[in-house]
Amino acid sequence: MTDLVEEAAELQKFLEKKGWKFCFIGGLAIQCWSQPRLTKDMDLTLLTGFGAEEPFIDDLLLAYTPRRTDAREFALTYRVLLLQTASGIGIDIALAGLPFEELSVERSTLVEFAPNIRLRTCTAEDLIVMKAFADRSQDRIDLRGILVRRGTRNLDWNYIWEHLTPLAEVKESPEILEYLKILQQEIRTTEAS
Repeated sequence: MTDLVEEAAELQKFLEKKGWKFCFIGGLAIQCWSQPRLTKDMDLTLLTGFGAEEPFIDDLLLAYTPRRTDAREFALTYRVLLLQTASGIGIDIALAGLPFEELSVERSTLVEFAPNIRLRTCTAEDLIVMKAFADRSQDRIDLRGILVRRGTRNLDWNYIWEHLTPLAEVKESPEILEYLKILQQEIRTTEAS
C-alpha cells in the first residue's frame, strides 16, 4: 500500500503542476471512507470536458506507460485512459465532463494517507453515488462498508439522492435506488440497536 500511495502522490504532483482538476476515487477513496481493503491500482476522475480530451490524453501518455497499444483511441471512445507507473501500478483515469463529476472534483478534499502524503480524494457521499451507479458486486460490498464506517446519520442523504436519482434514471436502473434504500434502512436499524 505504501508504494501505491507514494505513486499516487507523484501522479498528483504531475496533475497539479499541469493545473488540472481531479480527485482520487475507487480503491484509494475506499481507504478513507469504507472498510479498508487491498487495492493494487489507482482510479481518478480528471476534468477534461467533452471534446477537449486529446491534450490531456497526449500529455499523460508522454508521462506514463499505456496499458493498451490503442490506449489513446480507447480513451477517446470510452473516456477511460488506462496507464501504469514505471513500477507497474495501474492507473485508470476517467475523463470527466458531467456536472456530477465536476461537482465531485470541486467537493474533494486533501486526505492524509501517510505522513506528509495528502491525496485529493472524493467525499464519502460522492463515492456512494459512484459505487451505487456502478452497481457491481464489489461496489455493493464497498457501499455497505461506507455506511457501516461513516454511519448513516453522518452522511448527506439529500445530496446522495439528488445526484444518484437522475443517474439511475439515465441508466434505466431503478434497482440501484432500491438497493441503496434497503441498505440504508438495514444499517440504520443496526445503529439503533
